[in-house]
Amino acid sequence: MKILGEVHRLLKFYEALGFEHLPLHIERKSGRSELHKSGRGGSAHSHTCDMPSGEKKASLGALREEIGDCQRCKLSKGRTHIVFGEGNPDAALMFIGEAPGREEDIQARPFVGDAGKLLTRLIEKMGLGREDVYIGNILKCRPPFNRDPEEEEIRTCFPFIERQVALVSPKVIVSLGRISAHALTGTKIPITRLRGRFYEYQGIPLMPTFHPAYLLRNPKDKWLVWEDAQKVIEKLKENISQP
Repeated sequence: MKILGEVHRLLKFYEALGFEHLPLHIERKSGRSELHKSGRGGSAHSHTCDMPSGEKKASLGALREEIGDCQRCKLSKGRTHIVFGEGNPDAALMFIGEAPGREEDIQARPFVGDAGKLLTRLIEKMGLGREDVYIGNILKCRPPFNRDPEEEEIRTCFPFIERQVALVSPKVIVSLGRISAHALTGTKIPITRLRGRFYEYQGIPLMPTFHPAYLLRNPKDKWLVWEDAQKVIEKLKENISQP
């Protein structure tokens, strides 16, 4: 019954936006990519969003309104702001982190603290700007004292990032850190073993890598993240060039 309720809510969401059918199509496998498949999403959910940019932006706005002044879990009691996510609704590249930190909670924007500055430099080194990508988090509210999110909190908030991915429909996703990688792949494999290889989420290539906050503590591993980023650049070129 819970699944039926979620389906009904999703249908009402698109109906409110004026759609007479879901703005999605099933993508056939081309057999051209050699992706490791695991966990959430997977090939059964392979799809892209065909909506024009303006409709994507409106749909993301409607999703933010649906979240509202969220009281769905206990994190609502300690947060300052909900941090929905930001960026280009037509982004080919999407970054998904764990949860807002102190500065993000204050500014209601993702990755604006010291870790965010490091992420911005990485994006620029990849030849892009923050305005070219889309950035979100698994959780929309800051856990107290930046503790790890609890499983119940992830389960409660996960449908929102799931729908953001479906609406933006990026060519490649980069998950930042252990929590994001585990939530998106459905595994508990250590991030040191997950990173550097492509997985798949909703039919989209997914590259797990270290969180920028980890790099602030372990700057010697920046070269590993750059190694991952170079693979992402190549995958973007490959996927964008495909018809």
